[in-house]
Amino acid sequence: IIGANGVGKTSLLDALSLLSASASGQLNQTLRDFGGVVDIATRGSNNIIKFEAEMGVTGHAPLEYLLQLSAQGHSYIIDRESLSQQRSGFDQPFKHVETDHNGVRYCSAESKSLVTPDWGYHPEESALAQVPKTFKVAEKFRQVLSFATQYHVLDVGQRSPVKLPQHMRPATAPGTNGEDLVSFLFNLRESERERYEMIEDSLRAAFPGFESLSFPPVAAGMLSLTWKEKYLKNPLYIHQLSEGTIRFLWLASLLQSATLSTMTMIDEPEVSLHPELLNLLTGLMREAAETTQVIVATHSDRLVRFLKPHEVLVLDVDEKGYTKATWGDAMDLERWLEEYSLDEVWRMGCMGGRP
Repeated sequence: IIGANGVGKTSLLDALSLLSASASGQLNQTLRDFGGVVDIATRGSNNIIKFEAEMGVTGHAPLEYLLQLSAQGHSYIIDRESLSQQRSGFDQPFKHVETDHNGVRYCSAESKSLVTPDWGYHPEESALAQVPKTFKVAEKFRQVLSFATQYHVLDVGQRSPVKLPQHMRPATAPGTNGEDLVSFLFNLRESERERYEMIEDSLRAAFPGFESLSFPPVAAGMLSLTWKEKYLKNPLYIHQLSEGTIRFLWLASLLQSATLSTMTMIDEPEVSLHPELLNLLTGLMREAAETTQVIVATHSDRLVRFLKPHEVLVLDVDEKGYTKATWGDAMDLERWLEEYSLDEVWRMGCMGGRP
């Protein structure tokens, strides 16, 4: 996703995170983290947030989901929610969930009709996250929607989690703040050697002097990470590495994780990275995209240089102040790309997404 500052790149990632939280029972906490409905409603134009999503179903009409939140004082209410699917031979769609001002109803597997919850229903969480998981297609939709992780620019300050010793545990991912990077790599080396070696190969391609990583114990049950450089006598501890090196190590590890969620959203991965590293990074992203939907927000024309038009979504603001999105391959760029690279075409303003 590319576009000028303030056009809504990070907001799009936040919206997907919020929608995902609604399906996993974390809507209330996530909205609190974002400051509430009033804080995040577009430019204060209203106090309503509305989501619509659909999932294709082989041989059938798609599942259609709607979720609408309205501010209520300092809190909010879910005033509309539905999960439905049109079925052949029926005028009205089959409804798995329906919520409005008349209350909450969900389809009972026994009666095949809408019933009201007879348990402790949480009104600030979606019905999708709470009703019984009795219909496979509806549960599949909930699972797909609920597994999304957003990664912001990694904090590499002196006391940041990624620079501190970490507990030795079977971590399956490096963590959103790098808090499990050391334990993840150590565990990967011991349990999935081939995947671990792919990370080290990426580091050798990115940093010609790199030889290997080691994980010296620093206290009972605690590990650190050292970086062996062929030109240096002594290895470097992770807190001695440059910001760009740490961020690339974290990104390469993240994209090699076997437990990536349905959506992996990364905000500004280019920060601190040398332009040549971005070519390697896009390769890692394409490999990861075979198992997860990778969504990246960037300001970097250097990153765009290594992408294809069909991989680029351009955001612009129209004359009414709304954000519009256009895929790069939907634009007439063939003539431009005969003479210029994709980043040059963007810089010239031929794709939009510029101030």
